[in-house]
Amino acid sequence: MADPSTKEAVLDPYSSRYRWVMLALLWLLYACFGSIFRCLSPLITPILQDLNISYSQMGLILGSWQLTYIAAATIAGILIDKWGTRKALFLGTVIMALSVGLRNFSHGFGTFLPLVALFGLGGPMISIGCPKTIAQWFRGKDRGTAVGVYLTGPWLGGAFALAATNSAIMPLTGYSWRLTFAFYGLMALAVAFLWWFLARDIEVSGDSDHVGMKTVLVRLIKIRNIQIALLSGLLSFGVIHGFTSWLPKIFETRGFSQALSGYASSAPLLAGIPALLLLPRIIPPSRRGAAIAIMAFTVIISVWAFFTFTGFWMFAGLILYGVTSCTLVPLLTLILMDTPEVGSKYMGSAGGLFFCISEIGGFLSPMVVGMLVDWTGDFLVGGYFIMGLGFAIFLLTFLIQDSREPY
Repeated sequence: MADPSTKEAVLDPYSSRYRWVMLALLWLLYACFGSIFRCLSPLITPILQDLNISYSQMGLILGSWQLTYIAAATIAGILIDKWGTRKALFLGTVIMALSVGLRNFSHGFGTFLPLVALFGLGGPMISIGCPKTIAQWFRGKDRGTAVGVYLTGPWLGGAFALAATNSAIMPLTGYSWRLTFAFYGLMALAVAFLWWFLARDIEVSGDSDHVGMKTVLVRLIKIRNIQIALLSGLLSFGVIHGFTSWLPKIFETRGFSQALSGYASSAPLLAGIPALLLLPRIIPPSRRGAAIAIMAFTVIISVWAFFTFTGFWMFAGLILYGVTSCTLVPLLTLILMDTPEVGSKYMGSAGGLFFCISEIGGFLSPMVVGMLVDWTGDFLVGGYFIMGLGFAIFLLTFLIQDSREPY
């Protein structure tokens, strides 16, 4: 028998206090996503040595889960709309836990690659299911606040992985990168079961039009704002993944120790937290396109400063990058949510389409940067590549129109 809080939440989610419990659970799930995604970067050096792989192969590994994600995202979005978020997000978190935990048994490029790629089967359930859940439980300004809050999860989870992997977790595991991955797997399993016992689904009304998957996707892809959001998402993920995936290694090439490189690499993630909490709420829908353009232009300046200077100005560029790059995805997500043809009903499908296209950039960008390092022996050309992606976002987002779901 359902408890009173559950019944209240299902019948009137927008005013129920239980929506804040749901938000906290979503934050934990996305923090696991961020920590598992980021925990690989601080371990690149020992993995390169132990598994005897090249920079190009590591670039492929870093982008492999995005490739799997691309194949799974659209289907995951449809399944989330059909299954409900409770079951889908639980399954996604368990798959992520298996992906990171089973890396303990890797013995070379051929075995390590598919285990990292497995993360891309579970990840879509989280990154698509979270905005779907937010759209169901929040509206108005509370929706902007909720988006900002839950998106601090992967940034803080990622910052924890970057800062603590070499400095705290590796010493606890006897400096074994294999057991360090096992630690992250057990952590994700614990969060998965917490979600399963506490999360609630929203009951869908019986007047569904039962539109097929192909019809829904064709409808969505014809909407101008969604077209722009898809292209901007692809470029944004290229900027974020292409730069931050290699950041610990970039610091190591500048003479930083592995532990110090992890701390330094977490700085932009931590710097972005205040912006995530504040900007999605205060930027009005009519100004979101202009805001994304400003953020993209500032990303160009910050990446240029990071690769041009050393000392204070290098870190100033890194902090500025964190403050601005972190807002690209939440603002694009809000544009999707507030599009009348999407709303909460088709947010799973729209989110699946968005992340499917976006992760193409997330897959290609780390691999391109790794290839450029092999060709040139330096990360500088990769930095210019990232800046070019930022400039493309800057140009695209001036085309976004104000189109909102009525509340």
